[in-house]
Amino acid sequence: MESSRSTNKFSNYKKIIQTSNQDWESAKEGLTCELNAIIKSNNCFVDQYGRELQHFCTTSYLGLDYNQQILDGAIEGILKAKTLRVANSKNRCKLDMLEQYETALSTLFDSICLSTLSCSAASAGLLPLLASGAFTKNVPPTMIFDRHSHYSMNYMKASCADETEVITAPHNDIDFIEESCKKHKKVAYVADGIYSMGGKADIDGLIYLKSRYGLFLYLDDSHALSAFGEKGKGFIRPNFETLDDQTLIVASLGKSFGASGGLVMFGTEKQKSLMHRYGGPSNWSQSLNSAAIGAGLASVKIHQTKELTLLQDKLLANIQLFDRLIETAQYGTSTAIRLVACGEAQQANTIAAQLADSGFFTSAVFFPVVPRGRAAIRITLRADMTHETIRLFCSRLLSLIEENKRAR
Repeated sequence: MESSRSTNKFSNYKKIIQTSNQDWESAKEGLTCELNAIIKSNNCFVDQYGRELQHFCTTSYLGLDYNQQILDGAIEGILKAKTLRVANSKNRCKLDMLEQYETALSTLFDSICLSTLSCSAASAGLLPLLASGAFTKNVPPTMIFDRHSHYSMNYMKASCADETEVITAPHNDIDFIEESCKKHKKVAYVADGIYSMGGKADIDGLIYLKSRYGLFLYLDDSHALSAFGEKGKGFIRPNFETLDDQTLIVASLGKSFGASGGLVMFGTEKQKSLMHRYGGPSNWSQSLNSAAIGAGLASVKIHQTKELTLLQDKLLANIQLFDRLIETAQYGTSTAIRLVACGEAQQANTIAAQLADSGFFTSAVFFPVVPRGRAAIRITLRADMTHETIRLFCSRLLSLIEENKRAR
């Protein structure tokens, strides 16, 4: 007898694969995915086909992934620990240097910090706990996910729905969230600070709803941490004088921060303890290894110097240069992500392949990353890109857009 249980409320992999797999095959045929990189210099690599490529889809916005202090820190971390990692659940036992690292992160970001293997692992452990009511006085909150929330959060909807009601909200729709706050005893809103496809959260509107209705905020600031804010506090954290127990911030330590892993900023030690004990994927015999810890400690030191501010300024200058050369929907924003609209996935894949053959590696984004019919070339900028490289890239991209228009 077949089960009558409802399926595909929050995901439909069969449909996604049927809809997008041919586009991925096209990207593979165009040699713009599944590349193996041999690093030649900062932001430049040689792939398995012998092409030398300038990297225009990296998320290390400050270029710290090549910083010698951080590389030396990784080596020092291994030598100091005399092992790569302690192989057990970290709530039982962890390297002492990991405790030192989390203490340093807590001081830097003025919150109670916990490291994870990745930002995705943080969300996988945290979101079901939040849905259960563990952080809201045992009242399971209605979970509202912004429609554009990153996949690392969206894929946890089904697990959250096993604990409470899950709703998907129109993007940045403060009125929708407010109406939900009026209808439900407790609401938690899940969104990005800076979105991976451009744009940012309406943080002022969210803080208003938090103040008026007690809205719980769960915000991923991966694309802003280190790239913005005093001492690299990002986009979200500077908006709160103190972090209370009704706001959780998660972020990547592997993007602008220049190290590896993920980060959770808590408002209380009790929340951190709950994550330690019941955070599932963030805790199963997994913790940052000694190289990642050493690299992270070196990055913390950089965040306390003027070098960070100089890198942030260089990044902003490169963003502004790009905007003077090519206008996109993200024009004038301080985020490093730009999307050049192409319409159909085939067009985006064609241009991405032509750019790669010209020495510029970008990513064609298409469904399910973006809605069908809204494929684009996704470009990310870095502090260590030269103005000459950006100008050459923009010139080539504009010429390819014109060539493809004439060919259609």
